[in-house]
Amino acid sequence: MPTMTGARFLAETLNGYQVTHYFFMPVSVPEAMPDLERLGIARIMAHSEKGAAYMADGYARLSGKVGVCGAQSVGALNLAAGLQDAYLGCSPVIALTGRVPQIQKDRHAYQEVDHSGPFSAVTKYSANVTGVDELPRALRQAFREATSGTPGPAHLDLWGIWGGDVMTGEADLEVVVEEAFVSVPASRPDPDDASVRAAAEALAGAARPVIVAGGGVRTSGARAELIELAERLQIPVATSLNAKETFPFNHPLALGTPGRYSRACANQALAEADLVFFVGSHTGGQVTNEWRLPRPGARVIQLDINAAELGRSFPIETGIHADAAAGLRRVIDHTAAPDEAASAVRGRWTERVRDLVDAWRESVSALASSDKLPMRPERLCAELTRLLPKDAVLVSDTGHAGIWTGTMVDFTSPDQSYIRCAGSLGWALPAAMGAKCAAPERPIICFTGDGGMWYHLTELDTAARNGIHTVTVVNNNASLNQEQALNERNYGGRTPGSDQLWMLTDGDFAAIAETMGCLGLTVERPADLEGALERAISADRPAVIDVKTDIEGIPPETWD
Repeated sequence: MPTMTGARFLAETLNGYQVTHYFFMPVSVPEAMPDLERLGIARIMAHSEKGAAYMADGYARLSGKVGVCGAQSVGALNLAAGLQDAYLGCSPVIALTGRVPQIQKDRHAYQEVDHSGPFSAVTKYSANVTGVDELPRALRQAFREATSGTPGPAHLDLWGIWGGDVMTGEADLEVVVEEAFVSVPASRPDPDDASVRAAAEALAGAARPVIVAGGGVRTSGARAELIELAERLQIPVATSLNAKETFPFNHPLALGTPGRYSRACANQALAEADLVFFVGSHTGGQVTNEWRLPRPGARVIQLDINAAELGRSFPIETGIHADAAAGLRRVIDHTAAPDEAASAVRGRWTERVRDLVDAWRESVSALASSDKLPMRPERLCAELTRLLPKDAVLVSDTGHAGIWTGTMVDFTSPDQSYIRCAGSLGWALPAAMGAKCAAPERPIICFTGDGGMWYHLTELDTAARNGIHTVTVVNNNASLNQEQALNERNYGGRTPGSDQLWMLTDGDFAAIAETMGCLGLTVERPADLEGALERAISADRPAVIDVKTDIEGIPPETWD
C-alpha cells in the first residue's frame, strides 16, 4: 500500500466515488484542497454552513450520488442544522467537520461546543475519526450508510479544528471504492413470493384501490413499472411530493398530490378508498394529512426498501420488503387484467375518480387563467407549467412554494424533474445551485417566495463567483401570508401588531441580484413571464426573476 496523507486519501476516495463537488465553509479540510483541485473536484465555498449543506443535498437528490459538505468545528452545529432537510428528504449526503482534540475538551476551548448530539439527530451514521489510520474504514462506512436502504446523511468528525490532525497524518493507505455504494439505490432487494402473491390478490380483489407512490419510486427509477401496474389493474395513482414526476399528470388514473400540500381530489379519493397501496412512500403526516388518510377500515399494503417502514403508521395487511422497481415488477408478474365483472366494478371507481379530478380542475381554472394584477400565484404556476423546458428541473421551497408547485404545477415531459424542500424555508436557492452542479446541462429553475429568498440571499454571490447559472423565480407578495390567518386570529383581526408578524419589506430582488453579478428581471404581468424566462435560461450568469404577486393569493384549506 502507498504511504499518503489523509488529505490525499480523502480526495482520491471522493474521486473514486464519482464525487464532483465539495461544498464547504472555510476552514474545512484545507490540506485536501490542492488534491481536490488536482483531481478536478470543484470546491464551492458558500456563505453559510446551512447553505453548503443544502447545496450538497440538491446535488445528491438530482444526481443520485453522494453530496459532500464540510465545516470547521465552530461551524459544525450550523452544518448539522443544514442536514435536517437531507435527513427528512432521504438524501445521501456526507458531512465532514473538525473537532478539537480530546485534551481541549471540557476546558472552554474557544468557539467550541459538543456537536455530537445534533448530528446524531439528523444522520444515519456519525463517527469520530481520531487519526488517519481510522479514515478508510469510517469513510467507506459513511458511503454505505448514505446510499443503502432508505438513503440519508452520514457524518465524520475529524480531529483537529478543521480536521487537520487527520488530514496531515500519514499512513500506508489503500483507496478502495465499493462500486455498489457510489449511487442510490445501493442494492435492489427482491421480495419474497408470499408477500407478492398476497399483495397481488389484495389489489385484484379491491373495489376502490388507490396507489400512493413515494420518493422510493423516483429513487428506484420505477416510473415505467408504476404506470404498467396502474394501467393493468386500473388503479388510480396519487404521488407524494417526492414522486410528483413519476406519473403522467394527464393520465386518466392520475390523482395528483395527497396529504397536506395536496389537491382536494387526491384526498377525496383516499378517503373513499377501500385499499391503499403505499409504494416507496413514508406514511408520515404530510402525505397522509396528519394520519387522517386513509380512513379507518381501509386495508393497507406497503412496499418499501426499508423493512422498518412496513406498518410504521398503519396496521398493514401485507408488507413487501423490496426495491420499488423490483417489487412492482414482481407484483405485475403475479397479476392479470381484471375479468368482466371486476372490470365493471373497477370502471365505476375510475369514473368516480375522474369526476373528482375534473371537479378540482374546474374549481381552480378561473384563478389559473386570471389576468388580475398583481398576478395570482395560480396563474404563475400555470405559466410555469406551459413554459418549463422539456428537460427542466424545478426546485421548490417549502410553505406556500411547496403547496403551489405541488398542487398547481404539472410536468408535461417525462424528462422534467422535481425536487422539493422537506422542511427548511430558504432551502431551495442553495439546493438549486447544488442541482445545477450535478446537471450543468439542464435548466435548473428554483421556485421560492420572498420569505424563502431572504434566508440565503448571499448565496447568489456564490453562484455568480462559481458560474452556477440557476434561474430563481420569486413569488414576491412582500409577505409571509401563510402566517396571516394565524396571527390575525391571535390578535382578533388585522392590526399593526398582527401585520408585523407576517408582512415583509417589498424587496426588489432583481436589483439585489444585479449588485451580486447576476441577471435581475422583474415581471408584473403574466404575458411578460415567457420572455423573462427565456432570457434567464439563456443568460451567461445566474438569474433572478422577481414576480410581483397578489398578497391575497393563499391556497385553499386542505381537504380532509
